Amino acid sequence: MRVFTLLCMFSISLCFSQQAISCSGSTACEVDEGEYFAVRPDTDKPVPAIVFIHGFGGSAKGALGRRSMVNTFLEKGYAVIAPNGTRRENGGGRRWAFHPWFPSSRDEIAFIQSVRDHAITQFNLDSERILLGGFSIGGSMTAYLACAAPKSFSAYAPLGGNFWRPHPVECEGPVRMLHTHGWRDGTVPLEGRVLRGDDSRDPNALIQGDIFHAMSIWRETNGCYQLKADSFVTEPDYWHRRWERCKPGSALELALYPGGHAMPKGWAPLVVTWYEGLPEK
Repeated sequence: MRVFTLLCMFSISLCFSQQAISCSGSTACEVDEGEYFAVRPDTDKPVPAIVFIHGFGGSAKGALGRRSMVNTFLEKGYAVIAPNGTRRENGGGRRWAFHPWFPSSRDEIAFIQSVRDHAITQFNLDSERILLGGFSIGGSMTAYLACAAPKSFSAYAPLGGNFWRPHPVECEGPVRMLHTHGWRDGTVPLEGRVLRGDDSRDPNALIQGDIFHAMSIWRETNGCYQLKADSFVTEPDYWHRRWERCKPGSALELALYPGGHAMPKGWAPLVVTWYEGLPEK
């Protein structure tokens, strides 16, 4: 036991109990329909967590390889849970299926919920303080889960991805959401992008969604009083638009940064500061 304790002092992998060694940041945790990896702060107490969804062609291990992001969350006392998408049929890496035209071989929402439930028990998580975030297509998967099953997580933090066309007509209920996006993003532009088809007027074209339209859907979902934001905060790294007169318990913010399609510096602390500043439900 003493050797185990000493090892824990130098490991970011889940050292709060011997049972937790069975899966970690390097050994997959198995659930129905898939797997995930996780790292946890070295404490016996229940901790909050972020479930982070990787982008197209990525992987759970790749997500945990974002050392700056992972270390920030760990230092702030959060576990990081990284689910794996399904394998791409004709290429490397993994994918997520959320678009209505491309049904998945598995129920992605049920899978992510099963990851949440397994991780709560396996890693002694605070079940009331788990948020869902993701990058690019992982951000889109985050948005679609928030729309279909808003009570699954306490808050949502998509980065560089939200709804695709055809945009959802409505969502199931209000959420607490921070959407972050690059002003110069050319991979997932703020206005969307035609990926397959002649142009944006082609009904059969595959088109990324418009982030501004996505925000209008979330304003309606959250019952916000105004179309325009209630407050604006301009910082060197981020420009914030916040809708504050919405349904009790909801929250909506758009944070723009001057870069392109990448995780910007300071995204993890931005998410933690936003999340911990939310009023209690």
